[in-house]
Amino acid sequence: MRLTFLGTAGSWPTKERSASAIALDAEKELILLDCGEGTQRQFFQSSASFMRVRRVFLTHFHGDHFLGLPGLIQSMCLNNRTEPLDIYGPPDAEEMVGRALRMGYFTLRFPVTVHALSPGATVELDGYSVRTAAAIHPVPSLAYRVEEGPKRGRFDGEKARSLGIHGRDFAKLEAGEAVRVGSTVVNPSDVMGPPRSGRSVVYSGDTAPSEEVRRLSHRATVLIHEATVSQELEAQANEWGHSSARQAAEIANAAEVATLFLTHFSARYKELEGLESEARILFPGSQVARDLLDHPILQP
Repeated sequence: MRLTFLGTAGSWPTKERSASAIALDAEKELILLDCGEGTQRQFFQSSASFMRVRRVFLTHFHGDHFLGLPGLIQSMCLNNRTEPLDIYGPPDAEEMVGRALRMGYFTLRFPVTVHALSPGATVELDGYSVRTAAAIHPVPSLAYRVEEGPKRGRFDGEKARSLGIHGRDFAKLEAGEAVRVGSTVVNPSDVMGPPRSGRSVVYSGDTAPSEEVRRLSHRATVLIHEATVSQELEAQANEWGHSSARQAAEIANAAEVATLFLTHFSARYKELEGLESEARILFPGSQVARDLLDHPILQP
């Protein structure tokens, strides 16, 4: 799994930052979390390919989170895409995406299916699931948790050797085959540790501090939380459905996540070190996301 931050700006793009969009490579397919204006161009500058995007999850329908969608879909058509595209979003998704797809003159050359989701919904997909929670924002908004299915336990090489396993039999056991040692049959389960939880990524979208987002984030591998402003402006930000860097760290700390990425920065901040430092007081694992940053998500 790998994250590519395509845009980290809040409300409108700046010279340094494009509007909100994050590519999550789930190995079998590429997932796009939000699609602000300019997303297709950001793809060209990144290590990810927009033609691999199989699903788009939109948090809400403010322009900086979805206005890149018409251009992205039209570019896919011009590049002869035939694979289907699934788009997910809040309850108003069918109306809003429908409007976007009617913009301009072009021929849609592949199936696009829109799925309206409610808070608390779960979508089961190939090898992973996506759960939703309500974000606190002036318009219908969702946060998402993308989570792999459980993984096999780790292979215990020391135990295998103690059972007389040698040479190629190690690979057979790791591949799920039983092997015979003398009169004894050693099964893969005999030398594997307990199953492990899959990796998980939570994306808050735009939100004031939310208990539902905190619960959704519980022990996530990565939490990507908006941090529109610094602490001194958080009261005003909360009124508009946004959070400060300090509040994002508070959520990460309470949720016991492994890593926190801050994103959705107000244009007032040319430099981001202050926001990162503010968050690290409460959650030392905080990092500011920057446009085109790649982050591999390792298996715990």
